[in-house]
Amino acid sequence: MVCHGDPLGPGVTALPGLRAVPPVPDYGIASWLAKRAFLDGGRVALIEGENRLTYTELDRRVTRLAHALREMGIRGGDRVATCCVNCGEFVEVLFATARIGAMLVPLNWRLAARELEYQLADAGARVLFVAPEQRALADELRSDIPPELRISFGPRYEELLAASPTVALDEAEQARFTDPHLILYTAGTTGRPKGAMLTHANAFWNSVNMTTPLGITPFDTTITTLPMFHAGGIGLYTVPMIHLGGRVVIIRTFEPERLLELASEHEVKLIFGVPAIWLELLKRPDFDAAHLPSLRFCVSGGAPHPMAIINGVAERGFTFLQGYGLTETAPGGTLMPIADARRKAGTAGKPAMHVELRVVGDDGHRSAAEEIGEVQFKGPNVFAGYWAKPEATTEAFTPDGWFKTGDLGRLDDEGFLTLVDRKKDMVITGGENVYSAEVEDVLFAHPAVAEAAVIGVPDPKWGESVFAVVVLRPGASATADELISYSRSQLATYKTPKGVAFVAALPRNAAGKVLKRELREQFGGARVE
Repeated sequence: MVCHGDPLGPGVTALPGLRAVPPVPDYGIASWLAKRAFLDGGRVALIEGENRLTYTELDRRVTRLAHALREMGIRGGDRVATCCVNCGEFVEVLFATARIGAMLVPLNWRLAARELEYQLADAGARVLFVAPEQRALADELRSDIPPELRISFGPRYEELLAASPTVALDEAEQARFTDPHLILYTAGTTGRPKGAMLTHANAFWNSVNMTTPLGITPFDTTITTLPMFHAGGIGLYTVPMIHLGGRVVIIRTFEPERLLELASEHEVKLIFGVPAIWLELLKRPDFDAAHLPSLRFCVSGGAPHPMAIINGVAERGFTFLQGYGLTETAPGGTLMPIADARRKAGTAGKPAMHVELRVVGDDGHRSAAEEIGEVQFKGPNVFAGYWAKPEATTEAFTPDGWFKTGDLGRLDDEGFLTLVDRKKDMVITGGENVYSAEVEDVLFAHPAVAEAAVIGVPDPKWGESVFAVVVLRPGASATADELISYSRSQLATYKTPKGVAFVAALPRNAAGKVLKRELREQFGGARVE
């Protein structure tokens, strides 16, 4: 059987009785709501505080909002922005823009007004939806969006919906499978952010890739911990759970105590988090299987994970599954097979079902097992390109279509991926490569260390020296000499930090990734011994 390429095989022009069938479903993700409302409309889709929305109710509200956007003059390809904490209204805007083929630009409300103004202008957003918590920030923003199209969630938003019909939109007005839907601005850890365009197809394949291995069903519940302006807050697992017809519990901002209360109350089966979230939860005695008997999967990504986190979560009685991906991969790229969760702990698992992955050396050829190289992806989950930046899009891909992540890793002989560093974060000292994750893992194991980030600082003799920025545990104490000595007992001399700085907290972006660019700016001139 021919499974790809020419559907009839080479040289075959026709077969008797064969009907031309589209190779993919030609509809966008908003069609999922209508179908769920039809299949089982009474099932609860969203839970936020005391509010519940069934699939029928959510579909009707999304339809009303889609009509309202049309009345504002929004058409396919137009950009609509949000500036809001996690909330049910964000989900409605997400699916309403999807329904009419518009593009959603979720703004990171943790950024400064100047940074958000750049994103609004770069995307050319025409409407801005705002949560009450971000109203003051939104009022600071200078943009071409007129006041009447800066809409606050609350009474005005509800009036807008109430004045709009619930009749289905004409099919010709709705989004198609390959249309772009999201413009997600990259974290900007290495420079000014770019708008990664994700399509409806990307969302579909991410849903398949990230839910099928876990056996998630319409009877399961997740809770969204990451902000929904981030690919992880949308794709792990808000949109996939709606695709399946399950329940999504919304917590407006991450609060460990509240998160655990909600997870217990709603019998949450799956939580996705980044290392910083698991660190906070591990501080709480009620984060264990005895208090959360329904919680089966703790899925994590966003950065290399110290073994202390992985072991800590597993020791609390949960299955910890590390994965890896980026905004540009929608975001799921790899996921740990359940059966290998303990045996391969510390790796980022294997490529998901509909994802190809390779590790490539500087010569452009695939690296052998255990050889470090750049991680590259190919597959239907990979983004469509950077908004209005064709040169950046071209630069992000190899000539044969592989997306270059800029992350360094290695594959073992079974195909499990281990991440070691960002290319730009690797320290080169005396001609030797030092991967920060290895040094951070050692520091993390010290009983006084809560968090650690390793950077390179200028060194007149070696070019760069390894430098550690450390957060101590509450009530703990340690000196720089003590941590350096401890590291020297675990690492080669050239990998050992030559200097240590102590800080109250590490700078992080919304995905929980440490902003090493900021650390280099702060400590780049630090003295090393």
